[in-house]
Amino acid sequence: MIKKFIIFIFVFFPIKALALIEVDITRGNLNPLPLAVSPLSIDETSRKNFEQILDKENIGSEISLIVENNLRTSGLFNPLDKKAFLQAPDIANLKPRFEDWNLIKAQALITGKVNFINDKLRVEFRLWDVLAAKEIMALAFTTVPTNWRRVGHIISDKVYERLTGEKGYFDTRIIYVAEEGPKTQRIKKLAIMDQDGANNKFLTLGNELVLTPRFNPASQMVTYLSYFKNMPRVYLLDIETGTQEVVGDFPGMTFAPRFSPDGKKIIMSFAKDGKSDIYTMNLETRLVERITNHPSIDTSPSYSPDGKYITFNSDRSGYQQIYVMKNDGSDVKRISFGNGLYGTPVWSPRGDLIAFTKLHKGKFYIGVMRTDGTGERLLTENYYQEAPSWSPNGRVLIFYRETKTNSKGEGFSAKLWSIDLTGYNERLITTETDASDPSWSSLLSN
Repeated sequence: MIKKFIIFIFVFFPIKALALIEVDITRGNLNPLPLAVSPLSIDETSRKNFEQILDKENIGSEISLIVENNLRTSGLFNPLDKKAFLQAPDIANLKPRFEDWNLIKAQALITGKVNFINDKLRVEFRLWDVLAAKEIMALAFTTVPTNWRRVGHIISDKVYERLTGEKGYFDTRIIYVAEEGPKTQRIKKLAIMDQDGANNKFLTLGNELVLTPRFNPASQMVTYLSYFKNMPRVYLLDIETGTQEVVGDFPGMTFAPRFSPDGKKIIMSFAKDGKSDIYTMNLETRLVERITNHPSIDTSPSYSPDGKYITFNSDRSGYQQIYVMKNDGSDVKRISFGNGLYGTPVWSPRGDLIAFTKLHKGKFYIGVMRTDGTGERLLTENYYQEAPSWSPNGRVLIFYRETKTNSKGEGFSAKLWSIDLTGYNERLITTETDASDPSWSSLLSN
């Protein structure tokens, strides 16, 4: 079970300033914005209290390090080396000497302080525009001390949104399949972690095979596929309470379900009467409705963010391609026309793009295209990779990649990777075990 903590957020000293800072998010950012993340200042009494409770020597520095790492991994920001800072954290938080921060080429500055008040963690932070010599944001958070990592992620999101104009994605979690053992005898468990790899927890024991977990866009609920006595069974799992229930047994299941945008339905494909079609199930009434009825194989369905359309892949043209249709199954249109086989289409939370996996000349690609099929861009290629999942702001994709084994079947691994939609900032996401089938949650702080 994963406990839920409430964070209280309020604005103090609201200041409107014309910022000179601009962050270009429309293309690969080859010149990330230089910014300084000053360690959050802390008084000696608060420091000792937090050290006792959290076993952390300086919780202010720890929180600022999370902010720094989050902004760096986005590829849009270049946090400067703290050794170059000329001003102490407590003084900088009260009144920065902007000429000092200009001297080290910082364009933005983050300062703040941490207090221990009534057994609670209180964090204040400020965002400064160094070029304009003005404060552009000031917020405070109060929560239980053990929630300090989330405070760092929420600060990161607030800074990211203020400087880029779009929502952040740092206060989120990723659910995935943790894998161990030789390729022919893999033990697969359901696992969850923060988006930066921290707080990893295993949710199943590995007694049964688990596949393709998917987050509900509207809550911290997960659906996944598990084999019980060799029978595919769909489960619902509430991450917050640990409550699990069986949705149903689906003998012909060909692709694990995904949620509708409002979380009230799941959509899936399974074979029945010799055909593989797409079905929906109302989670309240358990009413199952067939959406496609075609002699070909229709699979991998995914809703548009408004719920009005569905993308899926089908071999109805002779080989596997991507299609779009209305949510009642009408007006089916093929949108992929490039060379190769297309699969696992996933609609972006922004609604403007569809991510996909493509197989062409023995290589696997992760790519994106517009919802009418135009503007196809291949972001990354490798021996084997698939299962893209979008960050909640639609800027980053997470997927998994497998390595090729040698002649003895050795050397196999499966790892999680991320890349932004411009094709830049590709990076490995560290996990305790091998990992596959990732799914990104919505923002926890919404």
